[in-house]
Amino acid sequence: MAPASVKPNSAGAASSTATVSAVSSSKVPPIARPLAGEPEEVASNINYHAQFSPHFSPFKFEPEQAYFATAESVRDRLIQQWNETYVHYHKEDPKQTYYLSMEYLQGRALTNAIGNLDIQDAYGEALNQLGHQLEDIVEQEKDAALGNGGLGRLASCFLDSMATLNLPAWGYGLRYRYGLFKQRITKEGQEEIAEDWLEKFSPWEIVRHDVVFPVRFFGHVEVNPDGSRKWVGGDIVQALAYDVPIPGYKTKNTNSLRLWEARASSEDFNLFLFNDGQYESASQLHSGAQQICAVLYPGDATENGKLLRLKQQFFLCSASLQDIILRFKERKNENGSWKWSEFSSKVAVQLNDTHPTLAIPELMRLLLDNEGLGWDEAWDVTTRTVAYTNHTVLPEALEKWSQSVMRKLLPRHMEIIEEIDKRFITMIRATRTDLESKLPSMCILDNNPQKPVVRMANLCVVSSHKVNGVAQLHSDILKAELFADYVSIWPKKFQNKTNGITPRRWLRFCSPELSNIITKWLKTDQWVTNLDLLVGLREFAENADLQAEWSSAKMANKQRLAQYILRETGVSIDPNSLFDIQVKRIHEYKRQLLNILGAIYRYKKLKEMSAEERKKTTPRTIMFGGKAFATYTNAKRIVKLVNDVGTVVNTDPEVNSYLKVVFVPNYNVSVAEMLIPGSELSQHISTAGMEASGTSNMKFALNGCLIIGTLDGANVEIREEIGEENFFLFGATADEVPRLRKERENGLFKPDPRFEEAKMYIRSGAFGSYDYNPLLESLEGNSGYGRGDYFLVGHDFPSYMDAQERVDEAYKDRKRWLKMSILSTAGSGKFSSDRTISQYAKEIWNIEECRVP
Repeated sequence: MAPASVKPNSAGAASSTATVSAVSSSKVPPIARPLAGEPEEVASNINYHAQFSPHFSPFKFEPEQAYFATAESVRDRLIQQWNETYVHYHKEDPKQTYYLSMEYLQGRALTNAIGNLDIQDAYGEALNQLGHQLEDIVEQEKDAALGNGGLGRLASCFLDSMATLNLPAWGYGLRYRYGLFKQRITKEGQEEIAEDWLEKFSPWEIVRHDVVFPVRFFGHVEVNPDGSRKWVGGDIVQALAYDVPIPGYKTKNTNSLRLWEARASSEDFNLFLFNDGQYESASQLHSGAQQICAVLYPGDATENGKLLRLKQQFFLCSASLQDIILRFKERKNENGSWKWSEFSSKVAVQLNDTHPTLAIPELMRLLLDNEGLGWDEAWDVTTRTVAYTNHTVLPEALEKWSQSVMRKLLPRHMEIIEEIDKRFITMIRATRTDLESKLPSMCILDNNPQKPVVRMANLCVVSSHKVNGVAQLHSDILKAELFADYVSIWPKKFQNKTNGITPRRWLRFCSPELSNIITKWLKTDQWVTNLDLLVGLREFAENADLQAEWSSAKMANKQRLAQYILRETGVSIDPNSLFDIQVKRIHEYKRQLLNILGAIYRYKKLKEMSAEERKKTTPRTIMFGGKAFATYTNAKRIVKLVNDVGTVVNTDPEVNSYLKVVFVPNYNVSVAEMLIPGSELSQHISTAGMEASGTSNMKFALNGCLIIGTLDGANVEIREEIGEENFFLFGATADEVPRLRKERENGLFKPDPRFEEAKMYIRSGAFGSYDYNPLLESLEGNSGYGRGDYFLVGHDFPSYMDAQERVDEAYKDRKRWLKMSILSTAGSGKFSSDRTISQYAKEIWNIEECRVP
């Protein structure tokens, strides 16, 4: 989907441009001008790539061909800056951060690259000369399918900020062939199909054929006569590097995101077996290698699924650490002698959640077995290098790996983990006898005979020099509950780093109208890299001229969104209604179910009203978006329910001018860039204490959208910053949740009549014949698996409905609503990822700016 600056074209308009553009491009000389700045030169460079870097049959210059040629033209500029950055870092040899993440939700690169390079106008004019509109060309780009939700998008915002702040840093990830999945909505609900982002190719990546590392799986450990150990045998796959340039905003620094692809070598192809007709056996290692980077989070219900997930995690860690160590040695050899004790003064490794935990035993293995260090020295290097970010308190997301699976796939690492655990237990028994009774929950290995596992979060906490949560409330919960016993041993190890978002992608580029108004009223565009300046809008919040401009910018974004919704879903929505949006992963704790039950109750009440009464209500368009994990049955039932409700409500002539319910399919970054600027109310309604931070709440608030939400995650800090009168609060607080669950188990919960009414309405068959009983039963009973309303939807329903009534009232007062909207943007300065990354750089990584001259 297009960023908000895009004016959607009809299909007819796109095809007619093709003939025009073929003629136009023939008038522009194809000349290689990689550093072009003037529109005529840029047009020549684009045409040069169309003719001399062709990916299609000649004589075609339709939007798709124009997109690839344009991307390659922009890439020329990036490559020059990229090479300069690489050389500069090599020469200066600063301490560098290496960010390890299983996910990066990058979104489209073209708009972001020309925006950060500050060459939008030149490219817009150049494409006009070639018979195209920039708005149509950016539409051709597919989102890179390398992530799932907030964790992956956060990683991408962080990369943008690292480059913008001129920090020496790299991202490391995996080059998934099919990503998570593409979501299609049918009568049956959500359908998953393979994502096609690499079907043609990505013009933004550059394969580094000289950067290849071996990664071993299985095998066994050999003990040498001197007692040293070596991991041998098993399967070896090659990790091949693909680099993606990450430009900073109006700066030369262009950092790298290095993505690994798994390959087998030609020696691993058995020609004899192939010629004997045993085709699958002949290429066993090749197909095994291809599976590693095929899909993000493959299903792990089977033994094979678990092995594949663990393979992915180890593959990322091993390739990245081999690369980091090689770079350290190369630089040190050029600059004279070096010692391993200097490693942590040159290298910071950040683990984005527990997925890259295996970096800890892998760094130990490389230092012990390959470099010949003793245990104490290797442990000192490792613990001073690695830091860990925790993203969740949900038990199912705190990874635990079967010891037998770990021992089978990574026998040497299992030995190292056992040794770390043994030494940790010895240390506790020697220095903290008061904690001895806590050891069963604190140690790394849970040796429960029924299900012995490795607790990855415990391994991270024991082995990292810093551990951080991602919002103040979340970090407080980590310290008080999840990691309380470790805090008593290492109080200085634990920190908070409230998440942030990049203001470039999430305001400057996705809502140019609003951005231009902000720049005009603040009399500077410096807010794009210093978001705290937004506070200057507060003095104008009641100014009638600003309110009028603000209102027209929001309306332009709403109209664009309405066109998109019509195109994608066939549902016509009214830009004059209140646009109410909840977009995020579909999960019971995020409570999309609470939202749709509220919509159902609203629909039922509208049905019961007279025509005159309806006219007094606030018309509302409720939009949902997000993917339910393929095997998460209840989440998929919620998607089905939203769509079934929409089908009925949107075709009900009595009600559909006052209420629409829309499910936006295949939510991704580009869809978010359309939805967020067009939103006026957004729902961040997770059960308190369960959302670590949330970052979409920050994007909505930054775009002048008001939030209805619980005191959860970063909502707490957003409300503090924008003012509690500008936030629609409801629901139980985090410290009340355990007591409420206990009372529920004891049969003390009395449901609100409105809650019962909404459930009954579903059961009446008003929304079709699908059996929603299993979903509704999860909200009923007092306890038991899949029952007992663990996420307190029933408890919070009445206060949620009351908050929604306050929303309806506030929206009727246009001046009041616009003031709240402006104050929401004005209070969002804290939530820049530039602030977050500056704090990581100073307080965890100890790295400094290394600006390319």
